[in-house]
Amino acid sequence: MAEKIKVPTMAEYMAEGKHPEVLFWVGCSGSFDDRAKKITKAFVRLLDRANVNFAVLGTEESCTGDPAKRAGNEFLYQMQAAGNIEVLNGYEIKKIVTTCPHCFNIIKNEYPGLGGNYEVMHHTTFLKSLLDEGRLTVQGGKFKGKKITFHDPCYLGRGNDIYEAPRDLLRKLEVELTEMKRCKKNAMCCGAGGAQMFKEPEPGDKEVNVERTEQALEVEPEIIAAGCPFCNTMMTDGVKTKEKEGSVEVMDIAEMIANAEDL
Repeated sequence: MAEKIKVPTMAEYMAEGKHPEVLFWVGCSGSFDDRAKKITKAFVRLLDRANVNFAVLGTEESCTGDPAKRAGNEFLYQMQAAGNIEVLNGYEIKKIVTTCPHCFNIIKNEYPGLGGNYEVMHHTTFLKSLLDEGRLTVQGGKFKGKKITFHDPCYLGRGNDIYEAPRDLLRKLEVELTEMKRCKKNAMCCGAGGAQMFKEPEPGDKEVNVERTEQALEVEPEIIAAGCPFCNTMMTDGVKTKEKEGSVEVMDIAEMIANAEDL
């Protein structure tokens, strides 16, 4: 990428008396995890390409509280959520898009109970809407004809019944989309849900991410497509465990679209 894209903060927008079309909620992974930062950058390039007027909270963004809540610390969750809601409502935010299904689910479904009411979209749904409106075009490019399987994130699929938007985007890339035996409503967790991302697994015969990766490798894909930074980490680790990193990539759908367009 030759040119740097300016990512404005809400504070900068408000200083000019303007309001963005959408707030991009980056999330902890997208902000701090080196692998997930690439997803963040790819999505920003797509927003820029589609001329979407967007902003981020920057240093005013805190963790949504999802890991705390799932780990059983309701008190910490409510403290984190209340702080975020105060900031969001202070900026009169109406529409939020995020690349993390955990952030998406909790802001959409659980923040309203604490006074935070927003239109919240996962980035695959938002990208699909940009396509439908003709603001973004997607071509197969380097992915045309490649064998891809899609891993459904729990909070996107079973949690919110969003199955088709990510698949529609992959079809636009003209890939050979091959489903795992366990997909959509019957899909299996990557092993990072419920705050498991931040702790060691319980004793057992096999780790969940290895089991899920084996299900993906059964269909012999060239790329395992994901729509969640946690899933991306777990599936990447699974691919390494099976010593397949030389032949199988794990990529977020936003990265695939941005790479196909050479953004």
